[in-house]
This record gives sequence, structure tokens and C-alpha cells, in this order.
Amino acid sequence: MNMKSTRQRYGAVAIGIHWLTAILIVGQFSGGVAAALADAPGKVVILRFHAPLGVAIGVLTLLRIVWWAFFDHKPQDLVGLPRAQVVAAKAVHGLLYVAILALAVSGIALIVVSGAGQALFGDGAISLPDFAAFGPFYGHVAMAILLLLLFAAHVAAALHHQFVRRDGILSRMGI
Repeated sequence: MNMKSTRQRYGAVAIGIHWLTAILIVGQFSGGVAAALADAPGKVVILRFHAPLGVAIGVLTLLRIVWWAFFDHKPQDLVGLPRAQVVAAKAVHGLLYVAILALAVSGIALIVVSGAGQALFGDGAISLPDFAAFGPFYGHVAMAILLLLLFAAHVAAALHHQFVRRDGILSRMGI
């Protein structure tokens, strides 16, 4: 497999970043829900993984944007798609990037503004604050919901293409 994309298929770098990011996002959703439901000690344990993983996803997303901007090109749009569907696909992809980056920024801001960094990564002598008392919390939750909706739309569209249109779109992404 080529490192770079061709006119018909994504390259190994794009595919690797895509699937790694997707797997990590699923883990982040699980961790976020688990943290919301956990008691205080459990929440600390979960957030010690959740916070750095969120930063890693943000960095992967920036890497992906840089990869597309400077080193690679995306394959051509599928032939025969209605213009509205092409526009919708591009909008969903762009909004996925925005939501992921906004989640990373709001998560970092929440840790900084709330002082949770000491509880999560310090000596643990300080308990976690009530995150709902800080503005970035609401942006973080809103972006998580938006990302979940976009993620679901993205997966639904890929499955529609694969099983209804039967246009082999998943083979472009290594499946």
C-alpha cells in the first residue's frame, strides 16, 4: 500500500490516522460517560487516561490536517454522487475536525481553569472540582454531543454506501 493517496484510494498514512483516531474517539466517549457516572476516586482514575488521550486525538487531528494540506491529496469524489451529497460529506468531515479540536481545547481549558491538573497529575492531595462550575465544561459537553452526532452520521453514510449503493467506498479506507 502506498504511503500517499491515489485518485481512487487513501494512502497508508491517511488510513492509519483515520482508524486510530476513530478507535480512540470511541474510547473517549466510553471514558467520558464512565467518568460522569463514577464516584470521585473512580473519576480521577478515568480522567487520568481521558485527558492525555484527548490531547493525543487533538494532535492526531492536527497531524491529519497538516498531512492533507502539505503532503497528500484526497482521492476524487465518487462518480455519480449528487452534488448535495458531496457537499454534505465535505461539511460533515470539516465539522468532525472542528468538533475534535474544540473538544481538545475545551478539555485543556477545563483542566486549567478548574485547577483539576493538580488532582489528576499531581500528588493527588487535592480533590477534583465540580466541573459544572466552569464554563469550558459546557463547551466540552456540547462538542461531545456534536461529535457523537457527526460520528454517527459518518458511520451511517459509510454503511449506506457500502451496503445500499454498493460503491465500494470502504475499500478506499482499507476495508
